[in-house]
Formats: sequence, structure tokens, C-alpha cells
Amino acid sequence: MRAVRAMWMRGGTSKGGYFLAGDLPDDRDDFLLRAMGSPDPRQIDGMGGADPLTSKVAVVRRSQRAGVDVDYLFLQVFVDRATVSDAQNCGNILAGVGPFAIERGLVQASGEETDVRIFMENTGQIATARVQTPGGALTYEGTARIDGVPGASAPVPLTFEETAGSTCGALLPTGNAVDEIDGIACTLIDNGMPCVVMSAEAMGIRGDEDPADLEADLGLREQLEAIRLKAGEMMNLGDVTDKSVPKMTMVSRPMAGGALSTRTFIPHRCHKAIGVLGAATVGTAALLPGSPAHAVATLPDGTEKALSIEHPTGEMTVIVTLEDGEVSRTAILRTARKLMDGTVFG
Repeated sequence: MRAVRAMWMRGGTSKGGYFLAGDLPDDRDDFLLRAMGSPDPRQIDGMGGADPLTSKVAVVRRSQRAGVDVDYLFLQVFVDRATVSDAQNCGNILAGVGPFAIERGLVQASGEETDVRIFMENTGQIATARVQTPGGALTYEGTARIDGVPGASAPVPLTFEETAGSTCGALLPTGNAVDEIDGIACTLIDNGMPCVVMSAEAMGIRGDEDPADLEADLGLREQLEAIRLKAGEMMNLGDVTDKSVPKMTMVSRPMAGGALSTRTFIPHRCHKAIGVLGAATVGTAALLPGSPAHAVATLPDGTEKALSIEHPTGEMTVIVTLEDGEVSRTAILRTARKLMDGTVFG
């Protein structure tokens, strides 16, 4: 049994282990499977929480890139399979990377707020996390609230640039705002997260169901997976049978005054909320005339649009900035909290 230094943190609406790259052993994936307790639906013999949202890992190192503070690799440790995937980013776990970098001395806190420039190794994009450091000291205390997380914490605004085509090579990898798969109109899109966006009504649901009820609908899950496997090839992702992307989002008209409502499979479990980069991608899809998302969305005017993406436990507001009709920047408010700092065994 090996001991590795780790910090457990909540980042946004996810939770996972944060490691310095140099602390992990050469057989990294085997170690992480043991540390999380996978494969096992309960993850009873590890630190995982029996849910994809709590079986995540951030690997962080000091960056050698000009103008960048740290490099961040996200790893999804599957719950019920012996699989560790780097096929996607995670914007929620990203929210903890800035504080973790300061905790580990990779970044020096400066002033009331400290900007941490983060290179996302999974997709090659850069994000900036603004971390609260009053008096030059990191704090997790604050009044910012995000749906899906009880209580309040210090805000961690995240700004993303040049995320279009992060994994698929283009915002619309097929070149189309709409493609038909198995008779369902779909938008195959990647603005930081590969997603398949389709109408909830077309999939035979209302769009306001509890995630547990949707997970229990075997027919729906089989239909979604059939579409996902075909979409993966079309999105330049290859065979996605054992991959965590693309995410599958069903959209409907807003029910609480937002831009639109969502139910997302990630890809086989129904998300209790929605991922950060998933929300950014779905919000971008809503701006495409003729798309299923545009058909149900209520959109504000202006070149900077605050889009409230509704999900099962509330909403996530995405700030989308348009330049010459193209999305140039997206920003989302998240929070993070340190839960444990010590040693994990695997």
C-alpha cells in the first residue's frame, strides 16, 4: 500500500482529489483506481463518493509556459469500471485549482484578489481563476452562493478564452448547426465540452423530471447511448463506448425565468446539475439559429449575454461575449472549499 500527499476539495458542484504531478507514482491510474475504490458502485474501499461528480482528480504542476502559472490535468475516475479518462475538461474541479496552487506554494498570493492563469492540459486552453486573498492570505469564506451547493463561500470567477473546438477541433465539428441522428435533430457542439444537444420533447420527456426518474428510464438511456455512439464518430471523437464524452443534454423552455432548462447525461448518469463547460457549450448552442436549443431559449439582447442555464438543482449563469458574431469569451462564477489535506493510500 502506497501513501501519496493529496488535498480533497469541493470545486463547484463536484468533489475530488487534488495532487501535485510529482507526488503521483508512475502507475498513476492504477493508484487512483485504488485510492477512489473503483471499480465498485459504492466505492466502499476508497475515497470516491459513488457518483461521477465525486470521483474526480486534478493533477497540477508549475507551468513552464509563458504567461501561465500552472498546468492542470483533469482525470475522471469511473465509478463502476477500471477506467481513468483524460478525454474531457472539468470546469467545476477547475474552480479548486487556483486555491490549491496557492496552498501548495505554486502561486504567491498578492493583493486582495489573486489571478491564477491555468493551462488546461486536456484541451490546450487557458482559463483564469480569480481567487480571494484578502491581505495576501487565501480564504474560502465568503457570501457567494451557487445552486447545488449548500451555504456560501468565497467567489471564484472563471474566465475561458478560445475554448471553441477544444476537443473536437471545431465549435461545430460537422459544420452544421443541426444534424439528424436516429430521427432526432441534434446540435453536435464543443465550446469547451463536447455535447450533443437535443430537444427534451423529441426524446419523449418534459424536461423537468427528477434525474433519478430519468436514470430509471431504460428506454431513454438506450436511445441516448445509441445517439451518443454515432455522434462520437461524427464529432471526431472516434469510438466513445468507454469515453466520458460527449455529454448528452436535453433542452426545454425555461421554467424559472432563465434562458432554457436542461437535463444532462454525463454520459450514463443524469447530472444533478450541469457541468461548467457543459453549461458554456449549451449556452453557445442556444445562440445558433435553427438549433434545438435556440428553438426553446429566451435570449437577452446585446453582445454580452448573461444566460441562465436551468438544471435540476437550480441554475448556472454563463456570461457569453460575442465579437463579430462569434463567441470570444465565456465566464462563470464558481466557489471552492478545502475539505482535507493529508495522505491518501492506494
